[in-house]
Amino acid sequence: MTEKLERLGQILCEKFGEKIDQPIIACGEVTIEVEADDYLQVAQALRDDVSLRFEQLIDLSGLDYSTFASETPVRRFAVSVHLLSVSNNYRLRLRTFAEDDDFPVLPSLCDLWPSANWFEREAFDLFGVMFVGHPDLRRILTDYGFVGYPFRKDFPISGHVEMRYDQELGRVVYQPVSIEPRENTPRIVRDENYGNVGNG
Repeated sequence: MTEKLERLGQILCEKFGEKIDQPIIACGEVTIEVEADDYLQVAQALRDDVSLRFEQLIDLSGLDYSTFASETPVRRFAVSVHLLSVSNNYRLRLRTFAEDDDFPVLPSLCDLWPSANWFEREAFDLFGVMFVGHPDLRRILTDYGFVGYPFRKDFPISGHVEMRYDQELGRVVYQPVSIEPRENTPRIVRDENYGNVGNG
């Protein structure tokens, strides 16, 4: 398995040179990282190049590195794309970071792999990553009036607003969260003789 992964790493280095960081082989997978400017071009080559032929986009996920423990400064928002080459029996993770932490924007992969559509909508909805060229970028999991992006690490655990049905108005209303923030500490309950060996 390692030989196959190393071979894929070599092919990627030959094809893309300085456009990609050195491929990382870990946990039986190859990961490459590209700059946002090269993201779309590299993705298209991964799909179209005969020696690679990544025909399927299996998953795309947003990432928030705001609390990532690293000595090197890392940009905050990234996207990780999992690709599959059925022709060559390869799997690959492609990662890229958005340039601007305040307004993360990346190109859409929908034209290359239509399956990216809902995954990009999910990354937009939960992390606030915008995808230029997406045919229908709107929220997919949260409510229409939802404020914020719930998978960002700085999003409050209890949210910003809560909703309830108001009988008098005959509709759903939004109001500030009424839940007091608290820390859950697990209680340990043990019998008095827990762990003692009996005499009989």
